[in-house]
Amino acid sequence: MQIVRVQTPSAKYSVFAGTGLLDSLEPRMVRILADRYGRGAKLPNRVFVLTSPEIWALWSKRFLSSFSVEPIVLFLAPGERHKTLRSVEKLVRQMASGGGDRSSLLIAFGGGIVGDVGGFLAAIYMRGIDYFQVPSTFLAQVDSSVGGKVGVNLPEGKNLVGSFHHPLAVFADMELLGTLPDRELRAGLFESIKAGIIRDRTLVRYMEENPARILGRDPAALEKVIAASIRMKADVVGKDERESGLRMILNLGHTLGHAIESATGYRKLLHGEAVGWGLIASLYLGHKRGTIHEAQFNRLMQLIYLYGPLPALKLNAQKLVDASAKDKKHLGNVRRFVLPVGIGDACVVEDVTVEELLEAARYMLALAKELPDKTESVA
Repeated sequence: MQIVRVQTPSAKYSVFAGTGLLDSLEPRMVRILADRYGRGAKLPNRVFVLTSPEIWALWSKRFLSSFSVEPIVLFLAPGERHKTLRSVEKLVRQMASGGGDRSSLLIAFGGGIVGDVGGFLAAIYMRGIDYFQVPSTFLAQVDSSVGGKVGVNLPEGKNLVGSFHHPLAVFADMELLGTLPDRELRAGLFESIKAGIIRDRTLVRYMEENPARILGRDPAALEKVIAASIRMKADVVGKDERESGLRMILNLGHTLGHAIESATGYRKLLHGEAVGWGLIASLYLGHKRGTIHEAQFNRLMQLIYLYGPLPALKLNAQKLVDASAKDKKHLGNVRRFVLPVGIGDACVVEDVTVEELLEAARYMLALAKELPDKTESVA
């Protein structure tokens, strides 16, 4: 097991990445509560678990095996289209009906959507309660469960309503990945590719050299990628908790990635797949601007192909660029965009033009049609 420490001005907590964590959740949580509140601490009388019906059907027995307190289980249907204020209202009312108070504890047990909604519930219920993250997907383990950004979508854009609320700890049990579909594993790996591009050239090299082991779910290989991805994000979040500057580099590939999700109604692509296409657009724009040279561009494009296929896109470039204008990184009329700088670094620029974004979007969409052997259609 590997332990990564996250330390920000407002929070300090650990991310535990390994196997067998699901069998010992309560004692691990009690130890963390004792460190926080003093010896003798225990789980409160009201423990809520937010999860999806599918995850609960697969893992509820293992999850509950260590608990002496029977949690109240709340369900969130899968899919970005359920990551809404309507779902939040339903869930907070269930918590109130279940006797939740300020001493209650929430456990977010599921993928990135469950983690985002669960963290947001914990942030707003009774003006804030404690919670733990138990991510069940690769993407959630390497990215969304860490950093404290929680929230939900609006029809106008993704993650436009939210807060910063850190968990007491994150338990990333790799055994949960055993039931993860191949498509979801690949989608999560695009977030790790992003992590390598912006901050860790060693991770880029490792993923280049070990695709068979990683895609074959070799435990040692997965643990290495997960831990490296988490360390990168923990380092960035520790230096810029509230996304006032440096933390924006974590959004490489996300400006057009979020626009793709919005334009397809959050129904066609997984988040990591949309980010994969967004990475291609960002690499293209970086190459055009000279922040990466041609050899680096070709090398990173090949890395993305190694972990494909990416779903085909049948979208209008202008509509994508229009949707990207709603990105929450933008300030006023200033469009912020993240570009790779070589391999292992990135920068945020504020002078990307609409014409440049259109060119990058057209390149990305044309590539989806020209490389059918590297894509699969979900349109």
